[in-house]
Amino acid sequence: MEMPVPTATIEKEQVFDLFRRWGYLEADLDPLEFLKPESCPELNLDGPDAEQARRYYCGTIGAEFMHLPDPERRSWIEQRLESAPSTPDRERILERLVRAEVFEQVLQARYLGTKRFSLEGVTALIPLLDQILEGAAEHHAEWSVLAMSHRGRLNVMAHVVNRPAEEIFAGFEDVDPRSVLGGGDVKYHIGATGDYLARNGRKVHIHLVSNPSHLEAVDPVAMGRTRAKQVRAGANGQEMVLPIVIHGDAAFAGQGITAETLNFAGIEGFSVGGTIHILANNLIGFTARPPELHTARFAADLAKRQPIPIFHVNGEDPEAVVRMGALALEYRYRFHDDVVIDLIGYRRHGHSEVDDPTITQPLLYRKIKDHPPLWKLYAERVGAEASSDEKVRTELEAAQKNARKLEKKPTMRTLPEYWSQFAGGRWLPEYEVDTGLDVAELGKITDVLTRIPQGFHIHPKIKRLLEQRALMGHGKAAVDYGMAEALAFASLLRGGVPVRLTGQDSQRGTFNQRHAALVDIENEQKYFPLAQVAEDQARFEVYNSELSEAGVLGFEYGYSRDYPETLVLWEAQFGDFANGAQVIIDQFISSGEDKWNLLSGLVLLLPHGYEGQGPEHSSARIERYLQLAAQDNVQICQPSTAAQYFQLLRRQALGKWRKPLIVFTPKSMLRHPDAASPLAAFSEPRFRRVVPDPEIGNASRLLLSTGKIGHELRGERKRRKDDSTAIVFVDQLYPFPEEELSAELERHPQAEIVWVQEEPANMGALFYMRPRLRRIAHGRTILKVTRSASASPATGSAKAHELEQKTLLTLAFEAGKSRADVYFGGCPTRSLS
Repeated sequence: MEMPVPTATIEKEQVFDLFRRWGYLEADLDPLEFLKPESCPELNLDGPDAEQARRYYCGTIGAEFMHLPDPERRSWIEQRLESAPSTPDRERILERLVRAEVFEQVLQARYLGTKRFSLEGVTALIPLLDQILEGAAEHHAEWSVLAMSHRGRLNVMAHVVNRPAEEIFAGFEDVDPRSVLGGGDVKYHIGATGDYLARNGRKVHIHLVSNPSHLEAVDPVAMGRTRAKQVRAGANGQEMVLPIVIHGDAAFAGQGITAETLNFAGIEGFSVGGTIHILANNLIGFTARPPELHTARFAADLAKRQPIPIFHVNGEDPEAVVRMGALALEYRYRFHDDVVIDLIGYRRHGHSEVDDPTITQPLLYRKIKDHPPLWKLYAERVGAEASSDEKVRTELEAAQKNARKLEKKPTMRTLPEYWSQFAGGRWLPEYEVDTGLDVAELGKITDVLTRIPQGFHIHPKIKRLLEQRALMGHGKAAVDYGMAEALAFASLLRGGVPVRLTGQDSQRGTFNQRHAALVDIENEQKYFPLAQVAEDQARFEVYNSELSEAGVLGFEYGYSRDYPETLVLWEAQFGDFANGAQVIIDQFISSGEDKWNLLSGLVLLLPHGYEGQGPEHSSARIERYLQLAAQDNVQICQPSTAAQYFQLLRRQALGKWRKPLIVFTPKSMLRHPDAASPLAAFSEPRFRRVVPDPEIGNASRLLLSTGKIGHELRGERKRRKDDSTAIVFVDQLYPFPEEELSAELERHPQAEIVWVQEEPANMGALFYMRPRLRRIAHGRTILKVTRSASASPATGSAKAHELEQKTLLTLAFEAGKSRADVYFGGCPTRSLS
């Protein structure tokens, strides 16, 4: 056994530095003593200095901060940890603990066997949040955006968001089930709003963000909502809006979106001036113990990738817990950066109250069974009376009786006033808006967009591009997609509509098509033409995002939720990459209105098109979005021309109907003359859901398609000198343009109708379009031409792609003659049934 090193031989500062760096390893952090202190040889010291340092760093607080590169931050934390703590409000702490514990006990007694995801074991979370919000009120915060998964959520609703207990009990009583038939969400997923009343008389408005069972998926959404509220608040936005995210230990360590969200801190365009992260650490995830969940000693170790402090604290020392809450809050406001509190406790029941945890953790739950609730331990510690629990129990039982009398399910939230001008639900004709612009107005916008500032050293290629765009904007050349988008953005900004666009490499554009930021080739300073379109223009933001799909899309969804007046767009580098954000698409974008009655006008720009670039650079998976479409929940479009893209963007921004918009944008067609538009097309009144064929009347064959393949079909028709085949673009797939398509079918009453797509038969819009076309065709045959069904979206061979595409075009003009469905690429022709 090594003998302790006398500290007389070591300078005091050296002793303290060792404990500052490694003291957390020997700290007493687990109330049940399963996570035992880890012996650290560097701390094998004795003497008064070591004893003093051990008291600061090896008690019920374990601080990790010596990895911070900034000496000012390290010194700031040292001073506070090495000072005597102020006397806490013990009566307040006990009152919060009693309310939190008794709330859970009443639910357990009244709704035995019903899931509630109890907070018992980490009920110190309630006084912790109480302390943080008290500090926020002292800093004049007006809003706190709060995000958490289901563990303890109902308790937080009652004691932090301050929703009446009867509203929460109503969720268990399941009042008025007919009001949510086919929709709605369970009680521990829905959001809530309320007011936290601080002791200084100030109110902090709380917004608890709706969250599915995908646990950490809410993290970036909360960050986006916070950022939007801060921008809306103005110059002091970061002071006025405080984000708090509560994590489970297993999810924090295990889910990648946590790291994506942590990475936002300090990144321009995504920073929120610091987030307080709290791990409600049960030291268990469902039935798995920490060694099965993460390789590090602590779940919170993930946060070490960032230069931010981590404070581990024993959940059964409430005074240490609230002390860390105060310190974290002050750190956030002092340094405008993230901070992590690892609140370590246990989970009194199973994962849900229906589970029996003694099957998988018999020793742990044998110990928990006899472990007193925290409020009783704390009352004994501070010598307080323990009778207040009966008063709280009586209040809650009365609230439960009141809940049974309710006839409508409470919404538990109040939407901000800025949502009052927008509508959801089904599409109504009165939502239609005119979106065209006068040619003269477009010319004025063009002059600003193509102007080069004096002294700006522009790249020769960009100089030529601006010269070409000047011709486009004055009607001397057809307008391509890049210029059409710039004109749409600029016109909205001039009209007072803010625009925010993010994505990987979105400033330049993946395909070198946007150039929203011009770069001086001498000093790399950036110039944003769209920020100069008018003196009193709206806010314009375009940011290259971190290399993330789920995190960034979640952030932009959140932003759209709290700034509905803004045209918020997220662009995938390739449309295929959106599958990395599928949880956000499934759980928030497509279903948020139905589950939570929450609207969003977020735009997804997904480059799509088959050019022989392989499986990961071709298909944005049109079929997936169409499968998610129902009840007018989203809009799914593939604009066939630059002018159509312009009109679509303006329709999304100017209309009052707030629905997510999925746009399949082109790649090779970005600059193709077939997809470019004359300037006059930008003065047409509206986006056309279906684009007729002006060249052919009463055709014998009617080819219906969407996107790039339609232009290729028209090119093939020209090559064949075919004057009997009409080619119609379906630019809006959902909501289904029944009226417009019916009109086109009536214009060609004798035509064979063929759906043509370049995607394989098990992908694309085929499964969605064919039954709908049959319904409106009134018995007429609906044929199809596609690639054969495939496990992979596309070939990786450019030559194979070219052969396939030629075959596709040829068969499209032969399909009507054979009266058969045509597949190719290894699948035989199949006769119609």
